Amino acid sequence: MYKHHKIITRKRLLILSAVLLLGFLANEILISQFVMKDIPASIESDLAIAARSEPVTWEDQVKPILERRCVVCHGYDAPCQLKLSSPEGLQRGASTESIYDPSRVTPMQPTRLFIDAKNTAQWRSRDFHPVINESAQNDPEANLKNSVLYHLLRLKQQHPQPGAETFADSFTLGLDREQTCPTLDSIDKFAGKHPLWGMPYAMPNLQEQEYRTLVSWLAQGAPTPAPPAPSATVQPQIKHWELFLNGTTNKQRLVNRYLYEHLFHAHIHFADSPQREFYRLVRSRTPPGQAIDEIPTTLPFDDPGSAPFYYRLLRYHPGIVAKNHIVYEFSANRMERYRELFLKPVYTVDTLPSYQPELASNPFKVFAALPTTSRYRFLLDEARFFIEGFIKGPVCRGQIALNVIEDQFWVMFFDPEQPVITNKARFIDEMSNDLQLPADGGSNLDLLRIWTDYWQGQRRYMERKQAWFKTIGTHNIGHALNYIWDGDDKNPNAALTVFRHFDSGSVAYGLVGENPETAWIIDYPLFERIHYLLVAGFNVYGNLGHRMSTRIYMDFLRMEGEDYFLAFLPVSQRKAIRDAWYVGQRESVEKLFSAPQEWLNTEAVNGYRTDDPQKELYKYLKIRLAGTAQQARNLNRCNRADNCKNALPATTEARVDKAMNAIARLQGENLHTFPDVAFVRVRTDTPEQDLIYTLIRNKAYKNVTSFLADEHERDRTDIKQDTMTVVNWLEGSYPNFFLSVALSEIDEFSQRCANIRSHEDYAAFVERYGVSRTDPAFWEQADWFQDEFLHNKPVQSGLFDLNRYQAH
Repeated sequence: MYKHHKIITRKRLLILSAVLLLGFLANEILISQFVMKDIPASIESDLAIAARSEPVTWEDQVKPILERRCVVCHGYDAPCQLKLSSPEGLQRGASTESIYDPSRVTPMQPTRLFIDAKNTAQWRSRDFHPVINESAQNDPEANLKNSVLYHLLRLKQQHPQPGAETFADSFTLGLDREQTCPTLDSIDKFAGKHPLWGMPYAMPNLQEQEYRTLVSWLAQGAPTPAPPAPSATVQPQIKHWELFLNGTTNKQRLVNRYLYEHLFHAHIHFADSPQREFYRLVRSRTPPGQAIDEIPTTLPFDDPGSAPFYYRLLRYHPGIVAKNHIVYEFSANRMERYRELFLKPVYTVDTLPSYQPELASNPFKVFAALPTTSRYRFLLDEARFFIEGFIKGPVCRGQIALNVIEDQFWVMFFDPEQPVITNKARFIDEMSNDLQLPADGGSNLDLLRIWTDYWQGQRRYMERKQAWFKTIGTHNIGHALNYIWDGDDKNPNAALTVFRHFDSGSVAYGLVGENPETAWIIDYPLFERIHYLLVAGFNVYGNLGHRMSTRIYMDFLRMEGEDYFLAFLPVSQRKAIRDAWYVGQRESVEKLFSAPQEWLNTEAVNGYRTDDPQKELYKYLKIRLAGTAQQARNLNRCNRADNCKNALPATTEARVDKAMNAIARLQGENLHTFPDVAFVRVRTDTPEQDLIYTLIRNKAYKNVTSFLADEHERDRTDIKQDTMTVVNWLEGSYPNFFLSVALSEIDEFSQRCANIRSHEDYAAFVERYGVSRTDPAFWEQADWFQDEFLHNKPVQSGLFDLNRYQAH
């Protein structure tokens, strides 16, 4: 009986195998038929279009289409590493290797465009495959047939964007979705399996003229110009700056090392130069006057080698994307400020520090000779730039550092002229060993050192500060506020607002929105460690140990900033407020790393008059920082000399503001269906006078216990704490949705928004005002927002990334 059963089972397996084999062969035949039937005919018709076309130019015809239709997804964290923002990225092609692999056990070899390989051949040796024709044949037919990019563009034309009813079943849109990176050998099979996955992926089709322009250009061999040279306005400034940055005294060399390690990630803009011309500060093997030969170290404090090197200014010519566009201005005033801070003070630098890893990653040792106040003033001068360094950097792509912070919080700074112990050079020198950061290794053992080395050093540092805190006595709140830097009544960097948009973030000037649950007050050692942990010392190509040690140490820094804020509150309520913050994953961190807490019982500030001292403190801080508040609001809205004045009557803007402020009062479960960031266009009779707003949903994560929690892991208690911030400018790099409303309907728009209680209500709201991925007007609306951003902030703006745009 058993033997008979085995024979039947074998027969069934043979039949099943035969069926599967036939199915596989049938699928291959269908794919082959699809390719043979459609693709050659498509190439013939497109070749006819190309034959009638005049030579297509990159700058005037191709680049605008690529930037607005392709770079909006293939710009910063481009799928398949296919960066279409420059000719070099197009020529490099694509790779199946993922940069953002959170489980990577061994570090990945860096693949930074322009830096880690110098030509296409070197990228091919790194397993990047071409997306344009690289065969020996370069006639129009070969240029199309051998171009993956062409096949993907054509696939979209053959299979247009599906309607809303089938969209969700056709595409995967998650940030960490599995990537499919077809090569020339696999493009036919890819097209047969995913006929709807042409480019632009999951977006409306190109207009016919846009498609024809790109096809004609590809058929012509995809010609691109040489990289642009510095403009006539900038050339003399580069010469002046490179002379300054390559001074030969020990003092000058140490100062310039400090400047480089803090500005290596900047898009440098020269005063009075073309608005869209930017530069990178690099280390080069070649001196000024010669072609730049950048030294490709992974981190800015890595050893550049024993041969002489020079600080050079290299033009950055790719299309600018908002996500990593962190602008820093060079001018005559800036150079004079550097002289005032670092060169005019009298001090000596006897020997230059080495680039040995454990030393080089500790700025308190490397730059001990530089005046502490000068270093702190340097950071404060452009505080938003340095906070943006981590908020807009690779550490905040996804949740490595973002998981640590609140969705909205305020940032302020201790005054560098006040007698705070962390302003004192001697104290910092004494504590420099304990301020070591987990950025000197790269091994998975770094995760163990969080407990054995870094946390123990942090504890000792906290104990020393706590001992000093006990000696300062009690100050009236009016006097205590003098410890907060007010920007010298002229610098809007004195107060900042950080927004977390779940898996991305942004920074605004001033104290924006309603009072946040938490706030940070930052001193010099905290500011410097934020930069060296999350910007200078973060390796996006690093392994799991590096990412997790960065994540955990960032918790230490967040707690430090929040505790400084709490120190301004009365002892009687300080611990209760802190305990309310430390639930969920924060409570887990608190238990793992038990911090000295004597400071919680040390009264430092008195004079509060209400039973809500935190709210009262926020009121006092707003008064303290009022001198720069209007300047902050202006900078958030506009970076133009005319302040982007709108010709609309003031009463009309006031009416719209009132309607939008009503939306800002929404909270809790009413917001459950809203995206993290939504851009709103209020249409008037004259498009040039249309108004813009951003709806920012601030989500609570207090009861989430996982380090890598997502939206679905939040419980009802958290959802009830959600709030909405509404601003009259474009905030964020990754809009999740566009809304468009006529001025005549603004009150109804606000009321409908307030009445949303369910997914069905939200769907009806979106049906009336939303711009979905399937909307025929999608590109028109997207272009309008891009244009407005560029118009209002001609230097600071970049292309919004549409990778995280919701389906509806």
